[in-house]
Parts: sequence; C-alpha cells; structure tokens
Amino acid sequence: MSAVWTEREEATGAAGAMKIERETHKLEKRLCREVGRAIVDYNMIEEGDKVMVCVSGGKDSYALLDILLKLRARAPIHFDIVAVNLDQKQPGFPEDVLPGYLKALGVPFHIEEQDTYSIVKRVIPEGKTTCGLCSRLRRGILYRVADELGATKVALGHHRDDMLQTFFLNMFFAAKLKSMPPKLASDDGRHIVIRPLAYVAEKDLIRWAQHREFPIIPCTLCGSQENLQRKQVGEMLREWERKHPGRIENMFGALQSIVPSHLLDGSAFDFKGLKATGLPDADGDKAFDPTDFPAAAAPSALRVVQL
Repeated sequence: MSAVWTEREEATGAAGAMKIERETHKLEKRLCREVGRAIVDYNMIEEGDKVMVCVSGGKDSYALLDILLKLRARAPIHFDIVAVNLDQKQPGFPEDVLPGYLKALGVPFHIEEQDTYSIVKRVIPEGKTTCGLCSRLRRGILYRVADELGATKVALGHHRDDMLQTFFLNMFFAAKLKSMPPKLASDDGRHIVIRPLAYVAEKDLIRWAQHREFPIIPCTLCGSQENLQRKQVGEMLREWERKHPGRIENMFGALQSIVPSHLLDGSAFDFKGLKATGLPDADGDKAFDPTDFPAAAAPSALRVVQL
C-alpha cells in the first residue's frame, strides 16, 4: 500500500508521543512490506546469497541497509549482507562517519578507497556533466569489489521515484521508453544488480531517515546539468502528486503493465509479420471503442491520508 503523507502536526505531551510512535510503527511496517514484496516479485534474494549493499552515505542507501537487516532477521531463507562504501576522495569527505556507523551497527563492511574525484575533475571540463564518467568509474570499481568479496547480488538504493524520474528523463532527453529495472544483469554479464526499494516512495524514506537519524554525507561532486534535469523532473512529479493524488502510483503501475502491440517498437512486437487470424484477441485494436478513463479529481479536493 502506498501512503500520502501530510506534514506531521506538532504534537506535545503523552498523546502526541503516542501518535508519533504509531505513525513510525506503521511506516516501518510499510517499508518492510514493500521491500519484501519487491524481493519476492522479482526473486531478488535467494538462499545462500551474499548481498553487497552499496552505501553512499545518503538517506536511500542507509534505509536500504537498515530494512534489509530487519528483513534478514525474519526471512525464511539464509543470506549474508556486506556493506560497501566507495570513498572517492572528495574534498572534505568525512572518512570516519561510515566506518563508525557500520561498526556500531555490527554489520560486515568494506571501505574501498579510489580517487575517482581527481580523475573526473581532470577529464571533464568545468561546467560539463560529470555524472556519466563518475558513474562508469564507480560501476567498474564496485563490480571488482563484488568479485573480491564473493558477492552474488549487488544492491543499490534507487527507489520508486528514481525509477519514474529516469523514465521521464529517457523519454524527454533520449527519446527512449526506458527506466531503472528492479533486477538486471550487469553490463559485464557477471553480476546481478537489484533495487529492493523499487516499490518505496521517496517521502517514506525521508521520514525514515529522520526517525533513524542516519549520519547523512552530502555529495560534493554532483550538481551537473544532468542532475539539474533530474531535479526538474522530480519537481514536476511532486507537483503532479500535489494536484492529482494517486497519479504517481498510476504511472508506476504503468511501468509494470506494458502492451507492446499498442506502441510503435517493431523490435518488441512483430508488426510486419502480423496477420489476421480470425480469432478474438483481447489485446486487439479497439480504436472505435470509447476510451474509458476515470474522471480527474478536482485539484482542490482534500487528500486522503493512508497510513
């Protein structure tokens, strides 16, 4: 179940504390349920897996590690978790934060030190997009570390909103209908990459990070044009959600309900070879039928809060 959160009302006293505790408990249950559902739906984690959780120091990867540890304690299968951070030698990076946090958590971890920051700054002209090169360098290093650690799965902290943003970025700027998959083989064919937060809304991760007081480490390398475009698309989606509650859920559901025969990609559907069979087809053309969409809610309609 997804949730539409309103700003938490300021609460004081015992009643207020109980209300906050109830909300937090419901949030935890929802996060565990959605992560567990994604894992089952896409068979992300199997018996005996060693899951390498990539922890960047941001709210999403902290939450991913946190929820996976909770699920492992009650899972019907056995799997191991190792947290990995890539220290890219960015100026001012607090090197002690993640090791201290992971030691206190009691989870096995590995800090990989590679000066990709200097490489990116040397190769990419000032003001140009750094994300492409930075991403390729990180990916190659993390795949190597996965090999060295014997990891069978590489878990990334991308969530539902990331996937929708990527879909629109690809459509607007790359002319592709493409998003982030919940599970995919790596580009070298040697690893399985999983995104257990695929069903989780970013607003829930923000709330959870506040509750858990994760020691967030900001990234000082980004801020490129690509990120600016991503931020603009993210704001567009948030504005749609404010004006039309439920639209985000519908769009994400659409990514899971593709009808290739009703698009235009000849590699996904054999238009050239299509012949009349004389047999009814539920996915056949219905161009003369009226399109039946539910009426749009008025922008001023009150939002329903689901917890």
